[in-house]
Amino acid sequence: MSATRRDYYEVLGVARGVSEDEIRKAYRRLARQFHPDLNKDADAEAQFKEINEAYEVLSDNSKRSAYDRFGHAAVTGAGGGAGYSPFGSSPFADIFETFVTGATRQARAAPSRGSHLAYRLTLEFEEAIFGADKELEISHLQACETCGGTGSAPGSQPITCLVCSGSGEVRRVQQSIFGQFVSLMPCERCGGDGKIISQPCERCRGDGRVRATKHLVVRVPAGVDEHSQIRLAGEGDIGPGGAPPGDLYIELAIKPHLFFRRQGNDLWMDLPINVAQAALGAELQVPTVAGTSAPLKIPPGTQHDKVFRLRDLGVPHLRSAGRGDQIVRVKVHVPTTLTEQQRQLLGELALTFGEEISQNGEDKGFFSRIKDKLTS
Repeated sequence: MSATRRDYYEVLGVARGVSEDEIRKAYRRLARQFHPDLNKDADAEAQFKEINEAYEVLSDNSKRSAYDRFGHAAVTGAGGGAGYSPFGSSPFADIFETFVTGATRQARAAPSRGSHLAYRLTLEFEEAIFGADKELEISHLQACETCGGTGSAPGSQPITCLVCSGSGEVRRVQQSIFGQFVSLMPCERCGGDGKIISQPCERCRGDGRVRATKHLVVRVPAGVDEHSQIRLAGEGDIGPGGAPPGDLYIELAIKPHLFFRRQGNDLWMDLPINVAQAALGAELQVPTVAGTSAPLKIPPGTQHDKVFRLRDLGVPHLRSAGRGDQIVRVKVHVPTTLTEQQRQLLGELALTFGEEISQNGEDKGFFSRIKDKLTS
């Protein structure tokens, strides 16, 4: 149409100088006549596009003024650029869409699923390591036994909603420039159920659900950690109107251990040894989290905070085979009080290191070196 564009006033079938209202009326009439979804002629879409293009210019005062002075050159590309839609920027695009769609039938809203529940379960340290079966007491909403979940008193039945005649939907008519448009909406009176409870159950007061306590046994797998979560599908609150129940989410908390602490799948512990064991070495039995013991060889000359690793004595991997390790960190314990015999023996040992120990435990060799340094 670039070389053979028709005059926009001619496209809309109006004379120059007509009012905005006349332009709008002409556009509405022609748009309805040539809309591609209403007019199946081969050239209907092209004509509809041309009508939209003309209206976009002539309905805008500034564009119309420029067009009146300079013609198509003033509005080149108006309405027909890349990405052009058959509806253009027309304010009636939503009306056309509604008209073409007609009475859109909305699916009756399904009863919403019940609420999820959360439960915090505290485990002993060993239970988290090796797994356990735990019994839970859960408060939840379940179907009312008195009315069977219907919400109606025994012997009565829900009645058909008079507003929607049991369909759960109501028709709404909207008037537009093209006539009446009908849409279907959920009935506000019955909430889309189509039924109304005339005699509510006394126990559940028409809700169809009551709160009750149930007992569950949950299997805690070996290797769970702090804040691990277990999901039990369908163990939450039952939904309204017999809708499926939600889920139960169990968050785990773990009590600390007296000796062990966990880092990932490894278990750490501090092992106190005395000075003689550190110096001479020793073969010890180390406690494990399983309640047994494992051999540990302390080599001579072991230093404070030395770390030893006992393979496969840690935490089982939660989602794979294998276990972590047990990490033993030795703590060399220096006695704060000594018997006379111990003092004498340590004194004799100190002499073998070439240092003289005073009766009050002072290193005479060290102090004499300091004194010599100060007086030199």
